[in-house]
Amino acid sequence: MSSIVTDAWKGYLLQLQKNPLRTKAITAGVLAGCSDTVAQKISGIKKLQIRRLLLLMLYGFAYAGPFGHFLHKLMDKIFKGKKGNTTVAKKVILEQLTSSPWNNLFFMIYYGLVVEGRPWSLVKAKVRKDYPTIQLTAWRFWPIVGWVNYQYMPLQFRVIFHSFVASCWGIFLNLKARSVAVKAA
Repeated sequence: MSSIVTDAWKGYLLQLQKNPLRTKAITAGVLAGCSDTVAQKISGIKKLQIRRLLLLMLYGFAYAGPFGHFLHKLMDKIFKGKKGNTTVAKKVILEQLTSSPWNNLFFMIYYGLVVEGRPWSLVKAKVRKDYPTIQLTAWRFWPIVGWVNYQYMPLQFRVIFHSFVASCWGIFLNLKARSVAVKAA
């Protein structure tokens, strides 16, 4: 069994080296799917909603993975050659002031418009009501993840690490983003 896992890991690392963007996108999509499956079960949905699952996998594949790939490349360029706690702190602060608010807002809008198929007026009201709480919660949680990511993860593993933790965060966001009307269904 361990040789299967070892071989799979080696194959994954090879793909990460040969096709980093594609590999990170697929990884983010798969993890988003896992996250949604867990969120659906936690929220009491009896039969897995495949359309919702696929739309959230699409979000991970088309947006979250590529966004993370390019964000971490950009951070590496901005802070090229700089190391140490001060640099890590600057990266975390920059990420929390830029991509964190954007990503949470974008997810809520995507979820409402695309996944739930709600009209813009309802999505806007939901964002207005819940976004501040979600972002404040994110600022309590993600700086720690960012610190670990920038301090200890090599560049090629940052998106994977982030995607894995994001799959847990996604459960929270997914449950929070759901409309009241959907909860009753």
